[in-house]
Amino acid sequence: MIQQLQETSASPTTSGSCDWHELADRILAGHPLTDEQGLAILRCPDDELLDLLSAAFRIRRRFFGKTVQLYFLINAKSGLCPEDCSYCSQSRVSKADIPKYNILDRQRLLDGARIAHERNAKTYCIVISARGPNEREMQAVEELVPEIKRQYDLKICTSLGLLTQEQAARLKACGVDRVNHNLNTSSEYYQQICSTHTYQDRLATLRVVRRAGMEICSGGIIGMGEADSDVVRMALELSEVGAESIPINFLNAIDGTPLEGVDRLTPRDCLKALCLFRFANPSREIRMAAGRELHLGSLQPLGLYAANSIFVGDYLTTKGQPPAADYAMIEELGFTIAPSQRNR
Repeated sequence: MIQQLQETSASPTTSGSCDWHELADRILAGHPLTDEQGLAILRCPDDELLDLLSAAFRIRRRFFGKTVQLYFLINAKSGLCPEDCSYCSQSRVSKADIPKYNILDRQRLLDGARIAHERNAKTYCIVISARGPNEREMQAVEELVPEIKRQYDLKICTSLGLLTQEQAARLKACGVDRVNHNLNTSSEYYQQICSTHTYQDRLATLRVVRRAGMEICSGGIIGMGEADSDVVRMALELSEVGAESIPINFLNAIDGTPLEGVDRLTPRDCLKALCLFRFANPSREIRMAAGRELHLGSLQPLGLYAANSIFVGDYLTTKGQPPAADYAMIEELGFTIAPSQRNR
């Protein structure tokens, strides 16, 4: 009976309200977030948003204090992708005016690592547009990663598309720490945004990454026309797969993509989504990723009360804000940049 009463008190009331700090207490005590509680977070009344952020910050502070982890991303191969993901400017169905090139040469990728180091990034993210890596691309990564690690104090995350077990083992062997492969949305909604591969294909890649002994980076995109329930399912699925790092992107509806013109997000929606992922994945890195500048606007600093990580610099085919603006935002919040692995 006591357990039943506790469940009820942390669930939405008939007015859609919730005791956010009581819910945070339950999460910190080790109780997993339920679907109903997740929906309540996304539907939090705007008048309660600061209370929700305060509760999310309690969870964030427990595991990450007031530090912000910085990531730097390089688009190592742009365009030329055979997949038909509706949100992506690099897909085969996109008519977006973007640069198109095969994998960058060794020196340009090393220069990216140097920039990541200079910007106090903890992780250097190497991304290619592809269904999966070809042999030339695999060999380029295998040759490059050990050299980067000899020169710089960086963790390496690669995003190379769908992977086989053999490819994942090779990435682990050359020193890759983490692989990114986003779920992007729920299994139920996935077919609405991509037909050339399945949600299960993406889960299979996450499984081979884990079996190879690497960390999982996987997140999603908010604002593609999905229902609140889809966002909650994705947040809980990422908890199930144990993703160490969860980038949350807010749809930048790039001209020339099938989702061109879609703009359904308010800054408050974005903040509630970040809180959802913090409650659902309390001890995991939650990253404000692409679209944060566009959709959060002047409320962007509030996102770091739930998230603990950002990209510093540009994204794949869209611009981020200047690094100086990110550093100022962190300092003005009274937060600090997380130290590198070596300096901890």
